[in-house]
Amino acid sequence: MDRVSAFDEPLKKLLGGATAKVMAEHLDLHTVGDLLHHYPRRYEERGRLTALTELPLDEHVTVVAQVADARIMMFNNGRGKRLEVTLTDGSGRLQLVFFGHGVHKPHKELLPGRRAMFAGKVSVFNRKMQLAHPTYQLLDAKDTDDPAEVTEAVDAFAGQLLPIYPACKQLDSWRIAKAVDTVLPSAQDAVDPLPEALREGRGFVPLPEALLRIHRPQTKADIAAARDRLRWDEAFVLQVALARRRYADTQLPAVARRSVPGGLLDAFDAKLPFTLTEGQQKVTGEIFGDLATEHPMHRLLQGEVGSGKTMVALRAMLTVVDAGGQAAMLAPTEVLAQQHHRSITEMMGELAEGGMLGGSDLGTKVVLLTGSMGTAARRQALLDLVTGEAGIVIGTHALIEDKVQFHDLGLVVVDEQHRFGVEQRDALRSKGKQPPHLLVMTATPIPRTVAMTVFGDLETSVLDQLPAGRSPIASHVVPAKDKPHFLSRAWERVREEVENGHQAYVVCPRIGDDAEEAGKKGKGKKTAAPEDDAEKRPPLAVLDIADQLAKGPLSGLRVEVLHGRMQPDDKDDVMRRFAAGEADVLVATTVIEVGVNVPNATAMVIMDADRFGVSQLHQLRGRVGRGSAPGLCLLVSEAHEASPARARLSAVAATLDGFELSRIDLEQRREGDVLGQAQSGVRSSLRVLSVIDDEEVIAAAREEAVRVVADDPGLERLPELRTALDALLDKDREEYLDKG
Repeated sequence: MDRVSAFDEPLKKLLGGATAKVMAEHLDLHTVGDLLHHYPRRYEERGRLTALTELPLDEHVTVVAQVADARIMMFNNGRGKRLEVTLTDGSGRLQLVFFGHGVHKPHKELLPGRRAMFAGKVSVFNRKMQLAHPTYQLLDAKDTDDPAEVTEAVDAFAGQLLPIYPACKQLDSWRIAKAVDTVLPSAQDAVDPLPEALREGRGFVPLPEALLRIHRPQTKADIAAARDRLRWDEAFVLQVALARRRYADTQLPAVARRSVPGGLLDAFDAKLPFTLTEGQQKVTGEIFGDLATEHPMHRLLQGEVGSGKTMVALRAMLTVVDAGGQAAMLAPTEVLAQQHHRSITEMMGELAEGGMLGGSDLGTKVVLLTGSMGTAARRQALLDLVTGEAGIVIGTHALIEDKVQFHDLGLVVVDEQHRFGVEQRDALRSKGKQPPHLLVMTATPIPRTVAMTVFGDLETSVLDQLPAGRSPIASHVVPAKDKPHFLSRAWERVREEVENGHQAYVVCPRIGDDAEEAGKKGKGKKTAAPEDDAEKRPPLAVLDIADQLAKGPLSGLRVEVLHGRMQPDDKDDVMRRFAAGEADVLVATTVIEVGVNVPNATAMVIMDADRFGVSQLHQLRGRVGRGSAPGLCLLVSEAHEASPARARLSAVAATLDGFELSRIDLEQRREGDVLGQAQSGVRSSLRVLSVIDDEEVIAAAREEAVRVVADDPGLERLPELRTALDALLDKDREEYLDKG
């Protein structure tokens, strides 16, 4: 068997069909390599040697004792059996119990008079101390006669580190450990991906040794050394994959799009009633530098809610139009596409009316393209794109359809990238004569280490400075179940804001006109895990709450509703009227989560707030406090005060720092698969590496990866690393990176 195929050996050949089937179906383990990379989650020490009279409850202990009695007991009308063993060490007695298939071996070995070491967790049953299914090791007659050898054997047994594996209901940890014992000899066949100089320079143990140490450590130092090595492997191989992607991008041709003095951008800047923040100017410089090169820009623009990312993106689009190209902005929802179109045309004024009566000679057309547009409007938009009449197009996934053709697509701006599949992003990029420049925007701040992994093929720009005039947002948790009068006060606060000339949002988790809709609405959304009594009822709904408010605490106010199943024209009409101040309160689903900009809206009440994720709550909160008046966000929850859900809400209420909240969100959601979408169901490629905690490792691995790829882009001299890449990048993940 060659060195590669040893790891590819199917588990069913070595473990038997039943065990292999459970591992495949419930743990996604199919090959020897999969199982060897299924590392212990933690380790138990068997515990200090303890006299039977001093057993501590709920702790792991090791005892040396003699079997006084052993008998099989039947129960369940003879369908079940258990083995009860009584031990004595001269000072006291202890009962052991074994059930089911675990009865046979100890029944043969634990005969009265036999002496052994036993290890397990102490529990109580029928007011008696017992060990259930303990591990044990028999002491033979020679050991029993030599006290020194007994002591040595006991110390070795008691101090042994027992691996505890990620398990499932159908296959517990000790059976996984037994399976690992079967395949562990194949660890010697592990192909080491690290270049030898790198491994020796950093003092790492060889990969086969790391696998042996992680599964069967003799000491805690073994575990540390193994984890250090395996953590580095995960970081390095992934960073090599991303570095190769970045290198490949630098080899692609693109049309340089340089700014033109006296053009559309200069005319737009002259109209601005404010100056750009330092952060906006710095990020703009980075983007303009990329646009001026003859290979495609791949840049991630991330920043706080309300930091002015759209302004930065618009100025990049105007630069491309000045240079003779077209720019497309891809938005995840029609509401957001319409909002962007409206705000951009308002900011540009006559500059957005190129070729139209009253339009500027320097201007261009800014068109909207969505799936629900009327035939005539759609036909005109398509014509404007293919002729080049429209320099800027804003749309949804409708932009990706085959019939959409551009005259000269130079820049693609993707808003809220995490809502788009890479296939969609790639389809739009393919519409340029040469690969267009790409700017990805996200309003969800991302910790640096995550940016280096999830978006590792993109250069990153960060906007962490809010424009002048933005107001602070006060956030409070409203415990509706414990203190219902707090909720009454929340509606009073909304009424006070309206009386002061402002407006408010009320956000609900679902729409509410049928039961089936709740399931559809929740699909693919991040919601809190069921953990409170509040989860026993359906989430609160827009239509129900709007009706209750209009008839109750907010009677007399102009209450409107907005949700994703409304007709696009109706949604747009509601948003226009709310933005114009013709409605006081907007009761909505999360369609207002991003991009909606109504500076006069100062208050937001989020119902069932514990059903939303941390980052989503932060996004929603960012819809208020966008003008000169202070913002107020009230997080309504029926979750118990001591619950994780309330802790999550308290964290959101305690800080406006999106980067800190994104870190909390990541810790709670776990890290998913950094190569693909977390919701794809693919087992995470990260087993030891933590993108939260291992910043130094990731940064160092990235530097090494850049150096290795620059020296040998095809990894021709590093076949072992190429093999590791092939193992990491299955077909779907390879496509993910190729399209990144």
